[in-house]
Amino acid sequence: MKWTELCIYTTNEAIEPISNIIHEAGASGVVIEDRQELDKERDTPFGEIYDLNPDDYPEEGVRLKAYLPVNSFLGETVSEIKQAINNLLVYDIDIGLNKITLSEVNEEEWATAWKKYYKPVKISERVTITPTWEDYQPVSTDELIIELDPGMAFGTGTHPTTVLSIQALERFIEKGQIVMDVGCGSGVLSVASILLGADKVLAYDLDEVAVESSRLNVKVNKVAQQVVVKQNNLLEHVDEEADIIVANILAEIILRFEQDAYKLLKPGGYFITSGIIQNKKEHVKEGLTNAGFEIMEVNQMEDWISIIAQKPEGSR
Repeated sequence: MKWTELCIYTTNEAIEPISNIIHEAGASGVVIEDRQELDKERDTPFGEIYDLNPDDYPEEGVRLKAYLPVNSFLGETVSEIKQAINNLLVYDIDIGLNKITLSEVNEEEWATAWKKYYKPVKISERVTITPTWEDYQPVSTDELIIELDPGMAFGTGTHPTTVLSIQALERFIEKGQIVMDVGCGSGVLSVASILLGADKVLAYDLDEVAVESSRLNVKVNKVAQQVVVKQNNLLEHVDEEADIIVANILAEIILRFEQDAYKLLKPGGYFITSGIIQNKKEHVKEGLTNAGFEIMEVNQMEDWISIIAQKPEGSR
């Protein structure tokens, strides 16, 4: 079967929104080639493999690769992708060079090539994310293993916004709590929440592909009995209360439901937000404060911000 390799040259800031656009266009996976990966200093005591070849990366910025079947709708699909990426400028997202190239490949050439980029990675004190095909053995008795199939999901779970979210969940989740995962994507935060001690997770995403990806990954990680995945627009028509609400999505989206999050959180509960770029930090902080939250922490990894807010004790 013939496939078209779609290469998009962009910025680190635009990785997640463009990845979502590509998935919505019908691609089942995205390869991220970020030039910054070559310059990172890393420890490797947990089995991570970082023998990277500079030839696999763009000269600058980020290159996203996705694969679409060659059919009569291809031209229309590519045009829609281009338009959707250009529309990100409305949200002040830097899309960089925004160069798009197309090339034809055979199925066997791409079906497994991307796997060389995906190895087990320890992303917090206790949590390690590993691809489903790796035979990874934990290095400590309290290590928590999350298995993901990124071919059916939104990334590998190791993007800074996801890492910040899981690190926050690790610190704030208490046994028996209820967590809401808004914009659940691959379901990695839902899985992490259960492994870290939550009793139940309500996972929501508007994208049908994300919903199916989350359902797959909660089954793979044997937590399907505790994670309820539903297609839903943010927190619309949700009436159950939660101890923690986590949202790893764009700043603009966070500020569409901060009041709903406040209403549904139990007093003393935490709203963990991530996916925020540096120049949107104060805007999000202001929105959360105006909704009634107290800002507890602002954390940063690379160019990404995570804000942890709390609903005050005694509030309604």
